[in-house]
Amino acid sequence: MEVVVEGPGLTSEDVIAVARDGAQVSIGQQAQAALAASRDVIDKLVSSDEPVYGVSTGFGALATVFIPSDRRVELQAALIRSHAAGVGPAIEPEVVRATMLLRLRSLCMGYSGVRPLLAEQLAALLNAGITPVVPEHGSLGCSGDLAPLAHIALALMGEGETNGPDGELTDAGAALAAASIEPVELQTKEGLALINGTDGMLAHLVLACADTALLLRTAEIAAAMSIEALLGTDRTFAPDLTRLRPQPGQAVSARNLVRLLDGSQIVASHRSDHARVQDAYSLRCAPQVTGAARDTLEWVRGVADRELEAAIDNPVVLPDGQVASSGNFHGAPLALAADFLAIAACDVGSIAERRIDRLMDHTRSDGLPPFLGLDPGVDSGLMIAHYSAAALVAENRRLAAPASVDTIPTSAMQEDHVSMGWAACRKLRTLLTNLRGIVAIELLSAARAVDLRAPLHPAPATARVVAAVRERVEGPAHDRYVSPEIAAVDQLVADGTVVAAAESEIGPLE
Repeated sequence: MEVVVEGPGLTSEDVIAVARDGAQVSIGQQAQAALAASRDVIDKLVSSDEPVYGVSTGFGALATVFIPSDRRVELQAALIRSHAAGVGPAIEPEVVRATMLLRLRSLCMGYSGVRPLLAEQLAALLNAGITPVVPEHGSLGCSGDLAPLAHIALALMGEGETNGPDGELTDAGAALAAASIEPVELQTKEGLALINGTDGMLAHLVLACADTALLLRTAEIAAAMSIEALLGTDRTFAPDLTRLRPQPGQAVSARNLVRLLDGSQIVASHRSDHARVQDAYSLRCAPQVTGAARDTLEWVRGVADRELEAAIDNPVVLPDGQVASSGNFHGAPLALAADFLAIAACDVGSIAERRIDRLMDHTRSDGLPPFLGLDPGVDSGLMIAHYSAAALVAENRRLAAPASVDTIPTSAMQEDHVSMGWAACRKLRTLLTNLRGIVAIELLSAARAVDLRAPLHPAPATARVVAAVRERVEGPAHDRYVSPEIAAVDQLVADGTVVAAAESEIGPLE
């Protein structure tokens, strides 16, 4: 697959293809023309005494310092070296690759004044599988993701560290030489153009949206299995009840649950039991919670899609030749979106943990053995697996506290309000990893509980999921090493196997 970058028109699917699947990148003719036209404007300013931010001045609080024409190239390289000041462990290569593509996309819109050569070299790094090492901490989500983007720009200059296609840590200069890529000597405005964008935040958010979409469908599958195992009813998910509250995400989630539970002998076995007036909230309200998260995700996707159309730089080169400063690098839209999605995802994990708890408690599980152990007392079953889920929920509640309400003024008070969008996106990614673990534990528990309901058969869709789990994890037995089993199911969630198993029986989930 090849992704052609024309500036506008790049999709989240394109980003994921390059970030995760190694798709090749090329620059379209429209983008080439836009790059050349905007560079012409900057070239006319190279020797000018007119003060233009980042061209003939310093940066941030040093914007009042005039830079003579013979030092303006030096200024750009110095900017990158000084701003590549991140600390902490390296972020995930897929996030770096997505960030590189998104910065390329913004440059190719023709508002940054960089040479076509610079864009071509950035694409060459992506195509060669050379991924700059970017430390986790350093961006405040304002003035662009300065430190992370500077580490990427440093690699273009042949400096800093990179990971090669095989993941081996390599000096950037050696990596470029091995790929026959010449280091870039940055020209006027180009250093600033490489780092003044929201691309790091947007990369996180695009990937997080894709992960959340998969997790929500998987959470609905896990909920359906728990509802079966706990002898819950599917009546509450019926269309005549759902339409009384016209929330779109709830309707989708309810329809998925109805389809997942269709044909279940376990559900049918107690349908006429008048003692079962209504189920606990964690079962009955599953589509209300997951559906609300679906609605949140749709709003966040809208924010991300609009940012994919944005030209983020400062200053920008306008079509009429003006070079103007703006504040479009401020990450508030992405910060708020990331925080909102974190809250929604946290709630999905919270209700899943409540279902796990009911599966463990023999006083509320309608005949299942305590902690789903084969010989309770001697066997502790999945007691501590539930503890792990509870620990993940507790951490997610801390991570769901918004980062976007904070700000730390920097750059001698020139940058006196920042978004903390990078931090919001980083903790969202951690929260989603935790949610995947919670859902995996629910699937592991519910699969064992469904097996214990034999000879009654589960629904065809959930039976397929149990079978997929059983390919990696044995069925009910005496106590055994649990952690690898959780990890195995976690991988089935991450790679989409769980969703694919259910869909192989009932078709695509919404």
